[in-house]
Amino acid sequence: MSLKATGQETDSAFSLLEAAEPADFGPPLHIHNDAAEAFYVLEGEYIIFLDGREYACPAGSFIFIPAGIPHGFRVGKVESRKLNLYAPAAMVGYFDDLSEAIKSGTADDELLGTIAERSSMEVIGPVPEGYL
Repeated sequence: MSLKATGQETDSAFSLLEAAEPADFGPPLHIHNDAAEAFYVLEGEYIIFLDGREYACPAGSFIFIPAGIPHGFRVGKVESRKLNLYAPAAMVGYFDDLSEAIKSGTADDELLGTIAERSSMEVIGPVPEGYL
């Protein structure tokens, strides 16, 4: 993750991050309770799971996810890059804490849940069967 704009820089209106992610990478199904999330695909392809449907999102795609909506994603068959916008500003501390836990080798389910809760994110489980 590369930080492009923080809440401090935007008067808490939004945060903007850029992610370069390996093929087939993706988080579990989750909810952001405090912020809407938007994706803009720069390179490659993402499969977005939202509201019980899958959306193929090649480079140039934009998708908006209101706060409180369960969603997930999976990177397509090649390494891909995207911008993530959170409004109001959110999630910056989450990625810092997650990175630290992974690097230190302490990233068990309990710690990952605690990190998510601190960022008003709720992990609700794996993506549904059949989701790529």
